[in-house]
This record gives sequence, structure tokens and C-alpha cells, in this order.
Amino acid sequence: QVQLVESGGGLVQAGGSLRLSCAASGSTFSINAGGWYRQAPGKQRELVAAISSAGSTNYADSVKGRFTISRDNAKNTVYLQMMSLKPEDTPVYYCNAEVKIGVHLYSYWGQGTQVTVSS
Repeated sequence: QVQLVESGGGLVQAGGSLRLSCAASGSTFSINAGGWYRQAPGKQRELVAAISSAGSTNYADSVKGRFTISRDNAKNTVYLQMMSLKPEDTPVYYCNAEVKIGVHLYSYWGQGTQVTVSS
């Protein structure tokens, strides 16, 4: 069993920055792809940024140029650096990881972390 623990959320002024971390722990495994999603109340969860096993990245148009996704395989951690934050960036952020355990592939979600951008 793999658990993803998120941290780094909180309150920030518009124009400020936050760095979200997602640390994976559990049984022996390797991370394939990872990503960050966000979900506002009453809305569908949407992809913010994703990183492949090869290191290629994709971003939602709304965050492109402001957010950066990265990973540290040695630490089993994925990050989301958020800059030039706007009030519309406020929802709960969730990390996701595709994890290979033995010959099996699973998808795991973090518990979510609240980001609030004030103006």
C-alpha cells in the first residue's frame, strides 16, 4: 500500500508563491507518472500539471508560465511550484501518482491541501 502525503498549502497574497509537495511512502514501489489536480466545491476535478516517467510535462492553459511541476525520484516526491498566484487559483489541490508495485500498476491520490489566494 502506498500513501501520498501532501503539504505546502495555505493562505497567500495575490502575486505570491507557494510550493506544494507530495511525498509517497509505503511498500517497495516506483513512481511512473505524477500530476497535480484541483477541485473547487461543486466542480469537477481538473488537471493542473502532469509529469511523465520520462520527465515531459503538461500544463493547463490557465497556469502555463506560472506553475512548474517537478519530481525527485530519490525522495519519491513530486512538487508543484506556484508563482504569480491569483484568487482564481483557490481550490483544493490533489496530487496523483501512478505507481508500479511488482508487476502491478496502481493510481493513488493524496488527501488534498487547501490553497487560498487573497486579494
